[in-house]
Amino acid sequence: MSAIAGSAAGAGWTAQERKTLLAIAAAHAISHLHLLVFPPLFPLLRTELGVGFVELGLAVTVFNLVSGLTQAPMGFLVDRVGARRVLTGGIALGSLAFAAFALGGSYSWLIVAAALAGLANSVYHPADYAILGQHIGASRMGRAFSWHTFAGYAGGAVAPLTMLGLAAAFGVRGAVAGGALIGFAVAAYVWFACPRDEAAPRPAGGKAAAQRVMSPAIIGLTGFFVLIAMSLGGINNFAMAALVSGRELTLGLASAGLTAFLVGSASGVLLGGRLADRVQRHGLVAGAGFAGAAAATLCVVLLPLPGVAMVALLGVAGTLSGLCMPSRDMMVRAAAPPGQAGAAFGIVSTGFNLGGIAAPLLFGWLMDSGNPNAVFLVAAGFMLTTALAAALPSLVRR
Repeated sequence: MSAIAGSAAGAGWTAQERKTLLAIAAAHAISHLHLLVFPPLFPLLRTELGVGFVELGLAVTVFNLVSGLTQAPMGFLVDRVGARRVLTGGIALGSLAFAAFALGGSYSWLIVAAALAGLANSVYHPADYAILGQHIGASRMGRAFSWHTFAGYAGGAVAPLTMLGLAAAFGVRGAVAGGALIGFAVAAYVWFACPRDEAAPRPAGGKAAAQRVMSPAIIGLTGFFVLIAMSLGGINNFAMAALVSGRELTLGLASAGLTAFLVGSASGVLLGGRLADRVQRHGLVAGAGFAGAAAATLCVVLLPLPGVAMVALLGVAGTLSGLCMPSRDMMVRAAAPPGQAGAAFGIVSTGFNLGGIAAPLLFGWLMDSGNPNAVFLVAAGFMLTTALAAALPSLVRR
């Protein structure tokens, strides 16, 4: 977080903008940490609860289903009652969910906690982007979006080590309780650091507001988010297995390849924020980035390369895909009707949930069918489709 403050301080940001950005970055970091409270503990929870991995996987499914179904309604709630209230309440609810499991400790409480955490997760994108849109200057919005995304990556990166370290010290339920306590602390910080919700004019209620935000642009961007989730989901979840089975890399090199992709993604996001503040045609930026990422991914599987070169290409693919993310967010901001940023981001972010449900099934089927190299081919295909979806509207308007 100090890196965020340092970058903002050196870029002409106001003190309130820096304070707001740090609070939203902390919120997004805790959202990704909370995504990974349970999964790193699955081997321990299997023994603790006396259940199988299928039952544990059901908790993840419940989380994603609840989050996907409630994200759009939560966006409308953000626009009606205020993003600061909804965001703080969501962080507190997620923390309460994990505290409930730590106290209850049964499989039933695991499912209840997963459902409540899924509901809590639905507030982050609508509330975060609404607050940034209201309180960050337009000339710095791309960089604000990039730091927001980067903070989420950072929260996910530290989650496994954090949870396993807490489990080693305090046991499984103690580790989950630790995740809850961290969340409660962040909720308090966000409440006091974020600007108060403004009493801005509300959009026309009910059906009229829903009709206005469900524009062709927002519907198209929802599909765009599905494509992003599909294109990146295959790499994130199955690249290691595919590199070992299809490209005959050692487990160490395969792990390095996935790490290069993830580190490249985080680095690309920060570069993309600066770029997004300097250009107007964000669709072309996103299109070029995903096209380049697709080309690098295809090279991994089509060219006879040494393992080190494959690792480097995956790093390039990650950097180019990360470069697109701030421009992606700027596209949604431009399409959102006045006063409905929360609803707009809530609707399009549902695409992540839809893609997140479909991608593991598709790429898992490719692996089970004995086609590990197809993981990269299909992922690259989705990247190219994503590039076309992003760039074509800008080219047509030219």
